[in-house]
Amino acid sequence: MADKPVRADKATAVAELTEQFRSSSATLLTEYRGLTVAQLKELRRALGRETTYSVAKNTLAKRAATDAGISGLDDLFTGPTALAFVGGDPVEAAKGLRDFAKAHPLLVVKGGVFEGRPMSADDVKKLADLETREVLLAKLAGAMKASMSKAAATFQAPLAQAARLAAALQDKRSAEGGAEAASVEAEASTEA
Repeated sequence: MADKPVRADKATAVAELTEQFRSSSATLLTEYRGLTVAQLKELRRALGRETTYSVAKNTLAKRAATDAGISGLDDLFTGPTALAFVGGDPVEAAKGLRDFAKAHPLLVVKGGVFEGRPMSADDVKKLADLETREVLLAKLAGAMKASMSKAAATFQAPLAQAARLAAALQDKRSAEGGAEAASVEAEASTEA
């Protein structure tokens, strides 16, 4: 294929796809056979603003993936293929594809690429089952706050115990000192 001259419009399309492969955090491949234009428009809305969903010729997409340094996708480029280039959170895009595929069974998720590694369709489903980045960060922050509170309480406990011990010793000494003074007084009055 490298021996054949490439038309300018195809070279431009490959360059654009290559750039999208490189700049996206994840790329998800789907088969859209049987979906109407209105349904594809609905799918684009479901994926969000940071994800672009475009139909591409398999040969051009294969070449762009290879040019971008991505391997392992050749088997996925069969049939009518559309690519979801994810610029934001890959979990949200995977959830959007999963939910849309439940409502429209004609959409088939083939697999994708996440952080430069190929993913199977099952991997994309697992990704969709994860919670979003914001939820995971909130849980992490909550766990860290709870751990810090426990640590602070643990560090304060010995100081509080020492303060209570010092107060108890002082009370005991004052009680013993008062009893000792009374016994000294009683001895003095008995001798007198």
